[in-house]
Amino acid sequence: MIQRKEFDQNLEDLRQLLRKMGEHVEAALTEAIHALQALDSAKAKTIIERDVELNKMEEQVMDIGSRLIVTQQPVAKDLRRIIVAFKISSDLERMGDLAIDVAKVTLRLEGQKLIKPLIDIPKMSELVVLMVRESLQSYLDENTDLAYKMAKDDDEVDHLYSQMIQELYGFMIENPESLQQAMLLTLVGRYIERIADHATNIGESAVYLVTGHRPDLNQ
Repeated sequence: MIQRKEFDQNLEDLRQLLRKMGEHVEAALTEAIHALQALDSAKAKTIIERDVELNKMEEQVMDIGSRLIVTQQPVAKDLRRIIVAFKISSDLERMGDLAIDVAKVTLRLEGQKLIKPLIDIPKMSELVVLMVRESLQSYLDENTDLAYKMAKDDDEVDHLYSQMIQELYGFMIENPESLQQAMLLTLVGRYIERIADHATNIGESAVYLVTGHRPDLNQ
């Protein structure tokens, strides 16, 4: 059995790993959108190559948490802290995969020009990056008010996504030759919208950590 001081340090290590994972996701999504706007294939490839760093951090979270469960047999809130760390690391890893999917669209558009300036996609991305940051902060600070804010932000992302879809569908009708690229851009919007869903999942985990009950912020 490890001492309580060491146990608490391990819990803090989990928190800091999750913070780093969140920062990685923020950077990956931001840079993926910049690469898309500039159709910069080199930058997109760099983003994809860095995904291994996020996977390693998720493995560290799983290793530390599993060791604590086996050696300490924690109960009550200590156990919830570890369970929540597992869930949040999984959500962050999936967010990273979705940011990679955005970068892969840039590679598929290599050699083309954008059919129109990107407006809604960068707006969605900026809001979602803020959601990632605030959802992690709600967990780190155990701030349920900030966690519940995720539901409102997610609604705004959904609205922007719907608006973007309508605009692109209209564009495809008027410009049939743009069909392939327009469909790829709708996929980008979907990837960003899914990242927002995972941010609300983190908000739910923060509430669960504090209260022992998990709300549904994705309704």
